[in-house]
Amino acid sequence: MTSTAQSQTDRPDPTVIAAQNDAFRKLACLGVPPAQSIQGRMHVTSSLMEAGDGFMAEAVKATGEFAAFEPENDPEGWHDFGAVEIRGETVFWKIDLYEADSDFRYGAETPDNPATTTRVLTIMLARDW
Repeated sequence: MTSTAQSQTDRPDPTVIAAQNDAFRKLACLGVPPAQSIQGRMHVTSSLMEAGDGFMAEAVKATGEFAAFEPENDPEGWHDFGAVEIRGETVFWKIDLYEADSDFRYGAETPDNPATTTRVLTIMLARDW
């Protein structure tokens, strides 16, 4: 019997992915340019857009500023999910990593390589999940 488990050295470095995800969130949400180019886009759900009275702007800003990563909410260490409270409402955000030239059909083969990975940040009300 042979094992096909991926060796530790073949796995992408979670600290590199976390730094790239943090840099992308800060670019998309706060306009802070990253040290190196990062491809991606941000989406918000229609219910977040319809919340009115500056709610969406507060949610986007809180997403960009989020830094409360713990093993319980970030088990892989990629900084790819978070939850923030805005006016008593829970807002989720999630970053998915895709192969850059796949039209968002395939996950990133080398998620720690920003030249071949496109990030998609989605921000939504928790009740939209």
